[in-house]
Amino acid sequence: MVLVVAAMAVASLGCGGSSTKELVLATTTSTLDSGLLDVLRPVFEKDFNVNVKTLAVGTGEALKMGERGDADVLLVHSRDAEDEFVEQGFGLERVQVMFNDFIIVGPAADHAGIKGERSASEAFKKMAAAGALFVSRADDSGTHKKEQKLWKEAGVDPNGQPWYVETGQGMAETLNIASQKEACTLSDRATFLTVKKALKLVTLVEGDKALGNQYGVIIVNPGRHPDLKLNVEAAGDFVQFLTSVDGQKLIGSYELEGVVLFHPNAAGETRGMGNAKEKG
Repeated sequence: MVLVVAAMAVASLGCGGSSTKELVLATTTSTLDSGLLDVLRPVFEKDFNVNVKTLAVGTGEALKMGERGDADVLLVHSRDAEDEFVEQGFGLERVQVMFNDFIIVGPAADHAGIKGERSASEAFKKMAAAGALFVSRADDSGTHKKEQKLWKEAGVDPNGQPWYVETGQGMAETLNIASQKEACTLSDRATFLTVKKALKLVTLVEGDKALGNQYGVIIVNPGRHPDLKLNVEAAGDFVQFLTSVDGQKLIGSYELEGVVLFHPNAAGETRGMGNAKEKG
């Protein structure tokens, strides 16, 4: 995969006397709630002399921020929506960074009898048939988009059903509500493992290929927002950092109780690329 990102200034970064730049990062709640950003951000800020302002929202909202020019770079996880964002000219390029997976969690009582089910869509079908309480983020996040796709594959429209609860909140908050209501929900594995000690939920369904969760990083196209002076240089630095050998090692070394939360899979490094042409 050819990694085409934004303008990479050739001036050495982080040198004495240079002023600190600010980078606005719009990212998913999972990268924040899991603690991954607490590992990555300080290293990036020090190495590149950049102050990162993080906006942790759902993927859908992060993409909208990019469309409005409210962020310099996006770290999100909904491939179809990301590709559309770039195709419409709002982003310069989507770069693959890391992956983990989604899991279906719920009470140990397993009211829908889905524990061990190999097919996520079949599990969704069984939950609907049993009328088992299901809590949805309903926030246009990457997780919500995946959930909607699974309902469609199951041939079920959950909207308006008495067993379908919409929170409009992030992953950690939605997990807490599911725990309180003894309901099932779809979660990224990283967030669930981070907060599970406070929950009365267990993993019921995992391992289906359909539950894959790929993350990508996108530099917002400054050509669409010439009046906003987006920090395309620092955004390019961030992509370089995430996809570099050191950045990928940092991602892959982040564990919780011996479990790797995110698996690095960038296609390469973004070094020595010079200035990429901005799209108008």
